[in-house]
Amino acid sequence: MIFDTDIIIWVQRGNEKAAKIINSSEERIISVYTYMELLQLAPSKQHHKAIKDTLKQLNFSVLPITQNIGHRAAIYVEEYTLSHHLQAGDAIIAATAVENNLQLNTGNGKHFKCIKDLDLKIFKP
Repeated sequence: MIFDTDIIIWVQRGNEKAAKIINSSEERIISVYTYMELLQLAPSKQHHKAIKDTLKQLNFSVLPITQNIGHRAAIYVEEYTLSHHLQAGDAIIAATAVENNLQLNTGNGKHFKCIKDLDLKIFKP
């Protein structure tokens, strides 16, 4: 399973439900875009370290943006930006999930519901 940025943030805030979902998942994966978002949101080097430590402790793998992921994300942006306001980052995360045949777990279902070939699991805190 691939996790959206918001799930990791919920865990960092101490949400037990989010932690349980991650702990029950055999595969713990994020897109490199999620990794970058987490670091961008961190206000200090200490927070950067905390993010890296959390991901390491939870045995997360970070998937890179491949040529196929980039191509699929660009198609999603062309297809869904005007009609559903799909953002580039969400397109990359969705494309990473689809290209790797992974279910995406997110609390932001409205960001992804338009993508029909995406296996989506909605988290409700």
